[in-house]
Amino acid sequence: MADSLGVGLATGAYGVSFGAIAVTSGFSVWQTCALSLLVFTGASQFALVGVVAAGGAPLSGAVTALMLGSRNTLYGLKVASLLRLGGTRRLVAAQLLIDESTAMALKPADRRDAPLGFFTTGAAVFVLWNVATAVGALAGDVIGDPAAYGLDAAVPAAFLALVWPQLTGLNARMTAVAAAALALVLVPVTRPGVPVIAAAGVAMLSGALAARRSGTADEPSGTGVAS
Repeated sequence: MADSLGVGLATGAYGVSFGAIAVTSGFSVWQTCALSLLVFTGASQFALVGVVAAGGAPLSGAVTALMLGSRNTLYGLKVASLLRLGGTRRLVAAQLLIDESTAMALKPADRRDAPLGFFTTGAAVFVLWNVATAVGALAGDVIGDPAAYGLDAAVPAAFLALVWPQLTGLNARMTAVAAAALALVLVPVTRPGVPVIAAAGVAMLSGALAARRSGTADEPSGTGVAS
């Protein structure tokens, strides 16, 4: 319980940054709060705001956010087998399905403790993230032009802070380098938002290839003996 609340406090407080960045990038206070309330996945929210702030079309930002949020689908497959929920509780769990709640659900040695870790963490992050978003949005509305305070650089910095802890393996690092290189090549020649979508495509392709290699490795090999 204490670990879940600690994670919720640390993660939720970061919503202040999102609220301030979103409003100073052109979103209204209510739009910013609605994003945290309905979307509720930090990386996707920062990506959407970043694309729109850079001059990209809202549709490009939404596609980028959806691609980044697609990882939650994979989380759901694992967490569903642990929680075994139905009805309204399943819908609530779907809204609270994020990196932190998934990690806390997988942490307990006894799977009977998984629901407590999942819901405590998810609820703590959800409440604090939304409260912090509102505080940041109201503060950002007073701040004004983000360029005057350097907040125009905060979106990529914040997004990097979210992604960096995930780059623990060689494949993840190589994928990140390839995605960043492709994005840098596309920036001068494409519309805002396209480089981000292309970089996300590299990550998805890498994940698909890794899953395929894993599946091939698990297949039993034939004996090669003819009758």
